[in-house]
Amino acid sequence: MRIQLSDHFTYGKLLRFTFPTMLMMVFTSLYGVVDGLFVTNFAGKTALAAINFAFPVLNILATFGYMFGAGGSALVARTLGEGKREKANRLFSLFVYVTIALGVVFAVAGVFLLRPLLSALGAEGDMLDQAVLYGMILLVSLPFWNLQFLFQIFFVTAEKPKLGLYVTLLAGVTNMVLDALFVGLFDWQIAGAAAATAISQIVGGGIPLWYFFKKNDSLLRLGRPDFDGSAMLRATANGSSELVSGVSGSLVGILYNTQLMAYAGEDGVAAYSIMMYVSFVFIGIFFGYANGSAPVISYHYGAQNHGELKNVFRKSVLLYLSASVGMLALSQLLAGPLSTVFAGYDPILYEMTLRGFRIYALSFLFSGIAIMGSSFFTALNNGAVSALLSFLRTVVFQVSCVLWFPTYWELDGIWLSIVAAELLAMLMSALFLVAMRKKYQY
Repeated sequence: MRIQLSDHFTYGKLLRFTFPTMLMMVFTSLYGVVDGLFVTNFAGKTALAAINFAFPVLNILATFGYMFGAGGSALVARTLGEGKREKANRLFSLFVYVTIALGVVFAVAGVFLLRPLLSALGAEGDMLDQAVLYGMILLVSLPFWNLQFLFQIFFVTAEKPKLGLYVTLLAGVTNMVLDALFVGLFDWQIAGAAAATAISQIVGGGIPLWYFFKKNDSLLRLGRPDFDGSAMLRATANGSSELVSGVSGSLVGILYNTQLMAYAGEDGVAAYSIMMYVSFVFIGIFFGYANGSAPVISYHYGAQNHGELKNVFRKSVLLYLSASVGMLALSQLLAGPLSTVFAGYDPILYEMTLRGFRIYALSFLFSGIAIMGSSFFTALNNGAVSALLSFLRTVVFQVSCVLWFPTYWELDGIWLSIVAAELLAMLMSALFLVAMRKKYQY
């Protein structure tokens, strides 16, 4: 039996409903890991460092899909909860078309701005050339990359989380197979990795576009949009936390690269790249649950069903805390094997990666509640608080720590900075969640 947004959620039903989205986010991260494995083993650490320089810049341009996915989905789910299905579909169509248009505009702008930006950030020589090549290829698929982010969330609102998972699996398998062909067999190195990723993004964004255009049995279908400026502003404001998180996260990543070049050179950037690939898998569980449960929260908020809102909130807190402890233990257990797989060919890089990851992974203990805070308020259509929490987590705390800690602990200080930042973000999220319980009655 299909689980509906209007249902009462037990632990089992909540996990069954959110599991496809969690698996979707984990698998999205896993095929990024495979990308990194092929690049580091077949193209070398310079190519891996080049990707880590280019990717944050490109990710900023793709974050707008995530913004309209989170902010628009909350508005559409709330509208469905109010019983206005036709209006919800017109709003859904508007957010999809705007996302496509922005993707095209940003792709064209990126062609002219990519090399100057990467050069200004400190990339030079062969690493700069490889970073530009990687970025130029991914710009081709940027509109679909935006759509992939958007549809990953809207599939849940449409009560089709499993279909979203299947699309992500197909995109991931495409990426992995093409990595094996382009990088492993044909030896196209970083160009092959970029082409494999670009094609997988076209698959991940194109198939949902086709699905929602045709007649389907979900709650949503693409059609004539409702050109509602007020709805656009509300979706933008409400999804601003995801935009802030994505953009500032990328900017912080750029700052990390700059600090690492100063304290450890290219090896430091390569080690950080490996940690990012692996950590995305762990953090993907938190983001997957957040995206999977958000439409449930928005629906019951729109329906004024405060009893179910309290039920989902309490269960979510316990699930986040349990997962945090489990992920910390698992990450420490797997630190050695993962470092060997990615960096075993270079003893210096291996030791740097292993030590760094053991420290960095301590942040998983705090990340769950930190992520929950922002996501929960987005689902409640409170974009201001959500954006504030995202801004504090990804800009204020991380920037302050990564600039300050290395002056005392050098390279270890860079790895410790994320742990301290996530701890502070968790405390701030907990403060807002407790302070606003009476207002939203959860």
